[in-house]
Amino acid sequence: MISEPELEGEWDAGPQAAPAQEPDAPRERVRGPRTAWLWGLGGAVAASAVWAGVLVAQDRFADAPRIAYRHTEDLCKVPLTAVSASTVQLSGGYARHEEHPALDWAYCAHNGPYTNDHLSYEAEVLVQLHKKADPRAEFGAGPTGLGGRGAMASSGGEVEQVPGLGERALLISRVGGSRLEVLDGGAVFSITVQWYGRPDTADPDEDAVKAAMVEDMRNLMTALRT
Repeated sequence: MISEPELEGEWDAGPQAAPAQEPDAPRERVRGPRTAWLWGLGGAVAASAVWAGVLVAQDRFADAPRIAYRHTEDLCKVPLTAVSASTVQLSGGYARHEEHPALDWAYCAHNGPYTNDHLSYEAEVLVQLHKKADPRAEFGAGPTGLGGRGAMASSGGEVEQVPGLGERALLISRVGGSRLEVLDGGAVFSITVQWYGRPDTADPDEDAVKAAMVEDMRNLMTALRT
């Protein structure tokens, strides 16, 4: 368990990809008179160049993943009902979001009341919608988040697969916390639950907390599905 309420380390800010630039359409330059067949040839070349540019653009974004979820400006409106039942009553009090041509993300920090001689809990929820890049290559490579801290602020821990949740789901467990990450098309979801208290404070039922995280993740994905 974590004996100090504040641990050093923060999750790196979520990626904010710059808008991709579309290839400039080729311009036909005419200098002086041309014969009819040269005009025809020039038009054919220009048309071919334009078509080639279209193919390049299509190929560039051919791997753009499917997104079956909507962006929300206030992720705190989706409560962590099951996690609250297995720990303490959590309330979402800090929401952030941004929208970009390549990536939309929404974040919510949940906190529980502090009570002497009892564990304190924090939870974080993050939803990322990758609109131009496929997140599969980086999924599971390390923690992703915005403003996170505590037990899950660094990589590592025990990792297990969670079947039947999105395309791929990972549950990472460390001392003092767990994080559930789910990949489904171009959408990446994560729920992190952390707890801390005095060294003699009893640990929570970690299996119950993990099961609650899976349940709340299903509810979150259902709430945002288009």
